[in-house]
Amino acid sequence: MPLKPPLSSLPIRTADKGFYKGFSMDVTLTSKIIVGILIMWAVIFPAQSGKVLNDFNGYILAHFATWYLYVMAVFVAACVGLALWPSAGRLRLGHDEERPEFSNFSWFSMMFGAGIGVGMLTWAVAEPVYHFANNPDVILGHAEAGAADNIGNAYKWSFLHWGFSAWSSYAIIGLALAFFAYRRSLPLTIRSALTPLFGKMLSGPLGHAVDVFAVVATILGVAQTLGFGVEQFIAGMTRIGFGGWMQNADGSSSVFAILLSVVVIMIASTLSALSGVGKGIKWLSNLNMGLSIFLLAFLFLFGSTWFGTAAFFTGMFEYILALPAMVVTIWKPDGTTTADGLAKWQGAWTVFYWAWWVAFAPFVGLFLARISRGRTIREFVLGAMIVPSLMCFVWFAWAGGTAIDLEMSGIANGAINAAGDGAKIFVMTDLLLASFPFLAWAMAVLIVILLLTYLVTSVDSAILIVNTINAGGDEGPKARPHIIFWGVALGGVVAALLLVGGLDAIKTAMVIGALPFSMVMLLMCVALIKAIYRDGLREKAGIETVIVADPEDEAKAIGA
Repeated sequence: MPLKPPLSSLPIRTADKGFYKGFSMDVTLTSKIIVGILIMWAVIFPAQSGKVLNDFNGYILAHFATWYLYVMAVFVAACVGLALWPSAGRLRLGHDEERPEFSNFSWFSMMFGAGIGVGMLTWAVAEPVYHFANNPDVILGHAEAGAADNIGNAYKWSFLHWGFSAWSSYAIIGLALAFFAYRRSLPLTIRSALTPLFGKMLSGPLGHAVDVFAVVATILGVAQTLGFGVEQFIAGMTRIGFGGWMQNADGSSSVFAILLSVVVIMIASTLSALSGVGKGIKWLSNLNMGLSIFLLAFLFLFGSTWFGTAAFFTGMFEYILALPAMVVTIWKPDGTTTADGLAKWQGAWTVFYWAWWVAFAPFVGLFLARISRGRTIREFVLGAMIVPSLMCFVWFAWAGGTAIDLEMSGIANGAINAAGDGAKIFVMTDLLLASFPFLAWAMAVLIVILLLTYLVTSVDSAILIVNTINAGGDEGPKARPHIIFWGVALGGVVAALLLVGGLDAIKTAMVIGALPFSMVMLLMCVALIKAIYRDGLREKAGIETVIVADPEDEAKAIGA
């Protein structure tokens, strides 16, 4: 069969007038209806919605855990393979003469802030502490809970969840979208990355369904991050002196505190989204990267520096050594204490994380594509997979290592272990600055500000990306009412699910929503590899593989 030029036109029907001018009615209305039904269902029928979601979640964990684990292993292998593949690694995500729009610092800042920043403030302390007390090596009897021989294991499993696997899921989406948008001049939307498999069929219902899956997964994935952030924001505000009215007698967050926190975060995020990527999001990303470096420097100077450094290298060594086995090992319950414990741990941690990263991937991947135009595939993989992973490892080593050391030495006396996930970092910094109460308070204020900037960066980026998908890949300015709608809708999802079932309700909805999109992601991976291989054949046959867009569309795409 003779080679043909690559597909460079994928019309997506959008409204040409009225409230939805420039938006795909099929994608936008369907997405809004699904999200609206979820909010109303959770609020009007809390007991029924909670039961159905939990039952569905149990079914997925029982029958699709293997799928989640293997599909993430494929993403890691695909990213590494593309970077090492000589003819693929040198390809530029754009025309051959194009160069990156953003500096490396701004690129890393926006990528890190959107991709993982919020979770770091909660889990960089909480997760190593959890795994120090219990992990598969402890369950198997290979290490003792809370003992020195378990430190490397605590980091090995923490690094698994926040390392190469997480970032490979973002990178594979970003690569696929940037490749087809900037080398083929296709719309910057999820369906474009499937054109080597389905062609022009994606202009119709099939393509609409793919984009709807992406929008719903994005809303639920960001809701999960925002849910963790709201809980930590309330803990921080309580710590810096905003009174017990933010918490109930049992220590849980009050309804008023949840609603107020969601409103504050969503207003700030929506205002930032209205300013666009090049202004509000870039400025906030640079700010939170600067504050992150300051907080990390504080932990390096005042925390358990040598303990954390040793944990970093020990954890890295054990993680890289065990990575091939960790990403493909499946534990299934068989009625024995060990097997059941391993399966429960894997479902609660690894499967949950893989679902979270998949749900986050359409938003982060499309955002990475948007800010990575002009970079080579090899540069993209190294920048989007390796560098952020190492940044996460440093955070976990020094933040979590300090917490573990304070507990092992008896200084914390169980205070860090007893604190809620979001409050652990505040308890830890209070202990480090126990002799300087004002500095401890000031550090709590800085952490709250950093948390808020990370939350705003993640949410405003997600709002813009959802609107880009709804607009058929149009990267230009979006109608303000639609930005405001998705800001309100995202806040509504978080508030509704937090109020009816807490973080568990958000977690359950997210795991369910991620499943169909994980299948889309695997197809995107296959389509990208096929496209690069076919382009190699086209180049040998003298067929053009880089399609230049219409000048007006090109100017719009690069913000000229």
